[in-house]
Amino acid sequence: MRRVGRVLTGVDRVELAYLRALQDAPEPVFGLIRSRFGYILLGPEGVAAATPILSGAVDAQQISKAWHHIRRAAISRGLPFALPRMLRDHLPAGTAYLNTGHSNVTDRVLRAMNGADISVAVFIHDVIPLEFPHYQREGSVAPFRAMIDRVAAQADLVIYNSEDTKMRAEVQMTGRTPPSIVAHLGTDVATPRPDDLPRDLPPAVPYFVTPGTIEPRKNHAFLLDLWDEMGADAPTLVIAGNRGWNNEAVFARLDALNPDDRIREVAGLSDGALASLVGGAAGVLLPSHAEGFGLPAVEATALGIPVVVNTLDVYAEFLGDIPIYASVSDRYLWIKAINTLAEAGQRTQQEHQFELPSWGSHFKTVLRLT
Repeated sequence: MRRVGRVLTGVDRVELAYLRALQDAPEPVFGLIRSRFGYILLGPEGVAAATPILSGAVDAQQISKAWHHIRRAAISRGLPFALPRMLRDHLPAGTAYLNTGHSNVTDRVLRAMNGADISVAVFIHDVIPLEFPHYQREGSVAPFRAMIDRVAAQADLVIYNSEDTKMRAEVQMTGRTPPSIVAHLGTDVATPRPDDLPRDLPPAVPYFVTPGTIEPRKNHAFLLDLWDEMGADAPTLVIAGNRGWNNEAVFARLDALNPDDRIREVAGLSDGALASLVGGAAGVLLPSHAEGFGLPAVEATALGIPVVVNTLDVYAEFLGDIPIYASVSDRYLWIKAINTLAEAGQRTQQEHQFELPSWGSHFKTVLRLT
């Protein structure tokens, strides 16, 4: 509910997939919402009513109405201290708690679940804030550290999106290491919607796309440097993502671009518009310093678009030898790969065998163990 009305992030999309899968399961699904004044507990009908609100684009007025509908649909509401009793009074025996978004993994919630004899499963998407603290928002690292410590101490099960994430997370845990499972994320490739693109997109071919929030770990500065080095003969680069945090130098360089420059910045694209943009590209460029799973690489690969990535273990885990791997320490190799792909022009399909990860497979693993 905190993110209603915003463009869905990767974590948001995972949460939405869980919400839909749980509603399709035979067991009743309940929803716990942290509000300004306390907690709101939804029954199955309330969860069903909330799903369109959580999955659609809504404006500020609709967000206010959404909260009104959520409160009316509640089977219980209460101040924070009332949470343990709320859970004991309204949830059936054998309930399992799934937290899939790194939010509200608090001592209060975990103690209340344990007090109500509810097993706790937490999805850890990455531990990037602990590995790369200098890339994070000010004041965000310590709360993330505390969250990981609580998960290590109190979770009955941890769900990881990759073996790489599991390894990195368990290195960060002190004392207890909870039982865990690894389940690769499913991928739903959006239907391309070219009519949703701005009038001046897509650009003339060949062009490249780098999708994702403009934040330090995504390493947009590296691409800007490459384009400076390639000069006037460079192909067009489309940076498709909202501006994030702690990245003022990159924002200043983007603000200084001229309309006739070979670099374009576009924000707020729908999934269909982005799929259309990526589908016509000569390649997708992902020089990230770190990734938990890397959905953009999977989605581009599913569309048959060549992908150039930094040499991260997580990409090799589920994409094998399909991408073009180039260390960000080797600028020459990146420029060579970009020029080669630009000369080849638009590719709508690569010749490779790639089985798209499915949510069905993911939930067969997760839901039989939670």
